[in-house]
Amino acid sequence: MTGAAAERAVDWDGFHNARDLGGLPTRDGRRTHTGAFYRSATLVLVTDRGWQEARDAGVRTVVDLRNDDEVESEAVDPVGMTRVRVPLDGIEDVELWRHLREEGLDGTPMYYLPFLSRRPDRVAAVMTALARSEPGVVFHCSAGRDRTGLVTLLLLALAGVEPEAVATDYELTVEPLKVLYAAAGRPDDSAEVAGFLAARGTTAPAAVLATLEQLDVEAYLRDAGVADADVAELRARLRG
Repeated sequence: MTGAAAERAVDWDGFHNARDLGGLPTRDGRRTHTGAFYRSATLVLVTDRGWQEARDAGVRTVVDLRNDDEVESEAVDPVGMTRVRVPLDGIEDVELWRHLREEGLDGTPMYYLPFLSRRPDRVAAVMTALARSEPGVVFHCSAGRDRTGLVTLLLLALAGVEPEAVATDYELTVEPLKVLYAAAGRPDDSAEVAGFLAARGTTAPAAVLATLEQLDVEAYLRDAGVADADVAELRARLRG
């Protein structure tokens, strides 16, 4: 990771696949604000020092996108921060998840459009929570790729970030995930995901771009039930 991408990376102790959504180029020639939103993988490995480093950087809220069965029973609120749980998946929708898994879309950005179409209620709940949380905010799932990637896409698109920059941010997840998987003793599925996409004539960045081309994020969020004031707040935090 080099250049601007390296500058956005978070090295707080125990954080993995974590980076600031600030510093990205917008369509009107500006850059997104730093310190407003951070994306991350699971925080189970974060040490006391890491939490202090996050607080020193201005983090005040942690938004957890994981399902109930993924959350550690011993999880506690970090000192000086508020933890907010807003499960994104909507796993009670068995039909949706059976379809996504049978088609091989789960774990790739190709699942974004079907999910957005089917579960605007869950998306609205997450985006509303982000807008109403005390900044700065760290939001995360397990790997920090799929659910976190979808929320990142929506935030950056709402802020007017150039589509290529949104796609590049998604791709930056690949290498950090190898480190996280090694630390957690989990198999790395990046080659499998890339192979699935290649067999369909695409790549992860291209799939992200295709999603953006078909999505008017502001209209989608309003139709999903996100209040006008919350849409404005999310945009303002990233671009003023």
